[in-house]
Amino acid sequence: MHLLLGEKIMSEIFSRNELIWGKKAQNALKSKHVTVFGAGGVGGFVLESLARAGVGNFTVVDFDTVSKSNINRQIIALHSTIGKKKTELFEARLKDINPEINLKTVDNFYNSRLEEVIFAEKTDYVVDAIDTMRSKIELLVYCKKHGIPVITSMGAGNRKDPTALYITDISELQNTKCTFSKNVIYQLKKQGVESGIAAVASRERPHSLEKIENHEKIATPDGEIFEFTKFSPASTPFVPAVAGYFMGYYVLEALISG
Repeated sequence: MHLLLGEKIMSEIFSRNELIWGKKAQNALKSKHVTVFGAGGVGGFVLESLARAGVGNFTVVDFDTVSKSNINRQIIALHSTIGKKKTELFEARLKDINPEINLKTVDNFYNSRLEEVIFAEKTDYVVDAIDTMRSKIELLVYCKKHGIPVITSMGAGNRKDPTALYITDISELQNTKCTFSKNVIYQLKKQGVESGIAAVASRERPHSLEKIENHEKIATPDGEIFEFTKFSPASTPFVPAVAGYFMGYYVLEALISG
């Protein structure tokens, strides 16, 4: 009796989805596993969209906590969540959307030491929403080497026009004026990776009224320390969210098409 009631509730949750892609595809999504690296402005909306689509299994990798500067663009960032871990917030949020979701969180800064832990079980798709160059390159090279489908965000910061976003293969990127994208492509080419990775990018030229340099030092739970310098990007509520929805849609299409 309780099982049938639960099935009815879940059917109602995703009934509007089924009118678009059908019950067979909806049922198939229950067994799919998506791993999202970076639960910030972009990655957060990927998680939101795929959970509401009905994907049943997630791994979320993020080391950060919510700060006041996140509130303008991150879906879990509120005054009531400042200082809380993003992984824990998303675990609660996604299970509130779908109580049957199976979710593993990795509260750590991604590096090659975590590969065995994160990829111990098969994942159907990887979403790269990492904004640190070294970690991003390591992840993309790993996925390419092991044949894991992956889509990457080529930067949603320093832009305000969501209509300039597009999805393409990394070999077809159009905006050569984006320093971040150019550096990613350069580093990937050094590793022998020139194509075969989907990317969400923007045709809009990056711009910011001021450059704010930050020196960050991150101590991981396993004792490793990462130090790096980066410029905090300008951001708006629009571009990260739409980039995340673009990525979520692309992953969904891949999952339901088989």
